[in-house]
Amino acid sequence: MSNQKWSKISLIAFAAILLWLKTYIVYKTSFDIKIENWKQEFILFINPISFIMFIFGIGLFLKEKKRNIYIVVSSFLISAVLFGNVVFYRFFNDFLTIPVLFQTSNMSDLGSSVNELLSLADLLYFADFFILLAVLLMKPTFIVNRDYTKVSRRAFFLVAVAISFFNLGLAETERPQLLTRTFDREMLVKNIGTYNYHIYDAFLQSKSSAQRALADGSELVDIENYIHANYKQPNDEMFGIAKGKNVILISMESTQNFVINETVNGQEITPFLNDFIKESYYFDNFYHQTAQGKTSDSEFIVDNSLYGLSRGAVFFTHSGNEYKATPEILSENGYFTASLHANNKSFWNRDIMYQSLGYERFYSLPDYEVNEDNSVGWGMKDIEFFEQSVQHLKEMPKPFYSKFITLTNHFPFELNEEDLYIQPYDSDNKTVNNYFPTVRYQDEALKLFIEQLKAEGLYDDSIIILYGDHYGISENHNKTMGEFLGTEVTPFVSTQLQKVPLIIHIPGHEGKTISKVSGQIDLKPTLLHLLGIDTKRNIEFGTDLFAEDKTDFTVLRDGSFITKDFLYTRETCYEKATGEPTDVAACEPYMEKAKTELEYSDKIVYGDLLRFYKNMSTNTDAIQPN
Repeated sequence: MSNQKWSKISLIAFAAILLWLKTYIVYKTSFDIKIENWKQEFILFINPISFIMFIFGIGLFLKEKKRNIYIVVSSFLISAVLFGNVVFYRFFNDFLTIPVLFQTSNMSDLGSSVNELLSLADLLYFADFFILLAVLLMKPTFIVNRDYTKVSRRAFFLVAVAISFFNLGLAETERPQLLTRTFDREMLVKNIGTYNYHIYDAFLQSKSSAQRALADGSELVDIENYIHANYKQPNDEMFGIAKGKNVILISMESTQNFVINETVNGQEITPFLNDFIKESYYFDNFYHQTAQGKTSDSEFIVDNSLYGLSRGAVFFTHSGNEYKATPEILSENGYFTASLHANNKSFWNRDIMYQSLGYERFYSLPDYEVNEDNSVGWGMKDIEFFEQSVQHLKEMPKPFYSKFITLTNHFPFELNEEDLYIQPYDSDNKTVNNYFPTVRYQDEALKLFIEQLKAEGLYDDSIIILYGDHYGISENHNKTMGEFLGTEVTPFVSTQLQKVPLIIHIPGHEGKTISKVSGQIDLKPTLLHLLGIDTKRNIEFGTDLFAEDKTDFTVLRDGSFITKDFLYTRETCYEKATGEPTDVAACEPYMEKAKTELEYSDKIVYGDLLRFYKNMSTNTDAIQPN
């Protein structure tokens, strides 16, 4: 009798164990979660249990038929959440957040990118769901279904609560102040689990929504004091050097700096850019600082000199905020401001956000002749895009500020045979292989565009800025990247790979390479100073790249930062000269600065604090630098 009793298991327990074990297997096979000791492994193993018990525990209050339906549906929905994270992680090396889920207007344009990330084997992520269906149909004798007493229900939930607190307590001993590290999603998932992380994310979303309602202008005082205390005077020789010139700002899709002056199959990847930097200012220590907003993040950072958010994209979550962006400032200084991108105007919510940033005109899909012959992958090919855009430039009032967003070098890096200027890289990784030909195609498009500008008389009267918007090759491809680079891609190397090109061409100026550590956040003050516009009263975190006393420092959105001699990432301090870990004390002088800037920028965005700035800036006595 006793053996017979222990050979049976309730449907709820069976479903919970299946989902728990599957989740742990997915952790180990589909996410690159760094485990440093047995305690972290144990936390990773137990962290799904409490959530699963709470969800399936609701079935204890239901009658058998409804309980069966509830368990199966719950299993499917939870599996769908887990699978959604897997697909997102495959490209972005990150976990989903609620703001990302609200970016549904982007989904219709994803097309081949999503298809590239899916396979028939993905049905295995729903294996427990199919097993439960089979169990309900076949009714094996080892599964029992019975009604539960108040005592048994109470005991069940007490165990779930106990496991939850045990998990959180253990996680806090391993990583103190865990729940304050909201920018480090891997740390959260590793310690509290994917499902609990999503609950915490929902809490953060409600908290951020309340921040604007509760904000007031007094919060700006400390922020302004910090910014003014860190303000660097512009270089006297460079200030106003491009005054009155047109501005052509080009966002190079997914372009990382490692392709510059590099070859594949014996051929240059970027022959035009390699030549162009010889007659331009080239910043070879310049980093992208984007997070989940990718290209839209880079646009936000470059135009505002504020950091993007760690969760979601500002373009979606805070498009109604008050900003003092580059387009608005230049409009006030006599410039016509426009953005050009041959894509759906609502993608990344650009049609709404651009109004908040002060763009006077957005040249989007209806402004271009787009067809199957001149399109590939995500849309219009870069060569045709630039070719048609020249006519728009010719018709713009002068001087103009024009931002171009390229498209062809976008994951999954598709290209027609006739557009191959170099052959793909030879490895077993399709994504990395195809990346190089699309970068080469973009390079050719830029070359032809510059030639057109010269032919139309626009080149000599324009300052031309090219920058990479974000990475193209994620950490999921570190093995192949290591083969290409000839070195193991450690966290140190991976962070160095976040460098993107920045090239500033000023008519009449000779080429020069500047190696100071910098980031996209520095581009706004740099551009404004070149145009002779003072930024001393601006609320921005960047520093003029030409400033003689600019600090070698930039902070990434995940809290990593880079200085002249050190690099800090994943709670490890590296010596740049050797690439090896060193005493964390070497990085400590910059930790507070990195944390402060990210927090202050978040306060500005979440609280929409710049709406108070005009009133405060009239009272100059109230705000003084420390």
